[in-house]
Amino acid sequence: MTKPLEVLLLDDEPIVGRRLKPALDKIGCRVEVFQSPKEAVARIDEKEFDIVVTDIRMEEMDGLQVLDHVQKTWPRTKVIMITGYAKVDLAREAMGKGVFDFIAKPFKPDDLRRIIFRAAEALGSPIDSSLLNEEPVAQ
Repeated sequence: MTKPLEVLLLDDEPIVGRRLKPALDKIGCRVEVFQSPKEAVARIDEKEFDIVVTDIRMEEMDGLQVLDHVQKTWPRTKVIMITGYAKVDLAREAMGKGVFDFIAKPFKPDDLRRIIFRAAEALGSPIDSSLLNEEPVAQ
């Protein structure tokens, strides 16, 4: 049995954390949820997470600043950006800075689980694919 993936989820909208934490718990991740970027960054200073999922547009600091902090503190950590303001230039900037992936709201929890699955593989800690979907996906 491999150790669970440690995931930090940061979004200033409380509903996002409430919806996504159970979806990630279901595939065996240990998830810590934050609404404040400053609190999340303080936690990142204390603990290495395998994956950080962060919103891009937030009041105190944006997701690109969180990405920079994560990369300086824990270079191995994969960062996934989520946003309600999907623009090609923003996605390009995030990808150019080394974000693992980018997902636009609205999205289904399964969409994020698939990206987490790929990030886990990239980290060398694959998730059991049978946990990814309970029902078969139509081809």
